[in-house]
Amino acid sequence: MPFIDLNSDVGESFGNWTMGDDAAVFRHVTSANVACGFHAGDPSTIARTCRDAVAAGVTIGAHVGYRDLAGFGRRFLDCSATELADDVLYQLGALQALARAAGAEVKYVKPHGALYNTIVHHEVHAQAVVDAVHAFNPDLPLLLLPGAVAGKKAAARGLTPLSEAFADRAYNPDGTLVSRREEGAVLHDHSAITENMVRLATDRTIIARDGSVLQVQADSICVHGDTPGAVAMAGAVRAGLEQAGVTVRSFA
Repeated sequence: MPFIDLNSDVGESFGNWTMGDDAAVFRHVTSANVACGFHAGDPSTIARTCRDAVAAGVTIGAHVGYRDLAGFGRRFLDCSATELADDVLYQLGALQALARAAGAEVKYVKPHGALYNTIVHHEVHAQAVVDAVHAFNPDLPLLLLPGAVAGKKAAARGLTPLSEAFADRAYNPDGTLVSRREEGAVLHDHSAITENMVRLATDRTIIARDGSVLQVQADSICVHGDTPGAVAMAGAVRAGLEQAGVTVRSFA
């Protein structure tokens, strides 16, 4: 039987600003990409998110990003390789401390936002992320967009690169994500999304926004926690996968 992981970006609230309903999302997903404080999240939010993930039996991963709270980590930062590697390592250490206090461990790493998209093609920043993860724990898988240069560098360094697909994002015909600056980049039709994700898990294909069929090899499906209706969407996707005979479980 086919199986796949279902992940969500969580822990992104900050102070009095609330982002998403993490506890509710945990009823449906198997892995939690927990913000580490640089693009979103504060220590108390992150600690609570870890406790909730443990209570729900959800695997904790580090959602590391550029040091960009004001831009929610969605802006490229032209930092040096050393600075970026140090920033990623710092975030990993912070999340590990809070996860251990909750009785868990960080089990994988998924870059966030601009960093995630940049290391698809940026050789220097891709290497910096790989070096930081290797220095922290070379056994941690690195969750990336399929075909990312960071995946090749991770494999060369002895790390395990894994790939993911996005339930709530539209795809270009070349397999890249439609920019959030473009209309229709974020999807909201739960039925169409579920149909596409079942197709991904069973046939390894996704329908791009122009109707073309993309071959996509993915170990995990992401539902963004800050997307409107994320809880219902995650529930619909999981139900659709299980009804199609797909086992939903964490890759880690």
